[in-house]
Amino acid sequence: MNLNLDNHEFWMKLALTEAETAMQRNEIPVGAVLVKNNQLVCKEHNRTRELNTHLAHAEMLIFQYIQTKEKFLHDYTLYVTLEPCLMCAGAIILSRLSRLVFGTFDPKTGVCGSVYNVLTDKNFNHKPIVISGIMQAECSILLKEFFKGKR
Repeated sequence: MNLNLDNHEFWMKLALTEAETAMQRNEIPVGAVLVKNNQLVCKEHNRTRELNTHLAHAEMLIFQYIQTKEKFLHDYTLYVTLEPCLMCAGAIILSRLSRLVFGTFDPKTGVCGSVYNVLTDKNFNHKPIVISGIMQAECSILLKEFFKGKR
């Protein structure tokens, strides 16, 4: 897969579209896109309210979909608008995802560099490539708008 910046922005824009869909549905606006060989595999957004479960993060819904097709994601890249939480990072490790690309950091629950960096913990046998800050401003603004409307 070509890892140039333009490619990352293309896929992150698609993840942002998913995040916007989540916001329109009164969900926390996080979107995710799974890519293999520069081809879209699937896309999702948070659905915790819709499905009435805290497990319905965009990343987890993607992993739920792909697990019926492949156990390990060695040649896949996951694009997410927000730094993954511990649950989602655990799924990233267990699925052997090759690359994680995320937009903005989450200083409250992010574990890919903010609160902690579980993906570089020496105790785990899989360490995906991590690229952060792709379209960070756009991803951050969407979240801030959503939470501003809640206050």
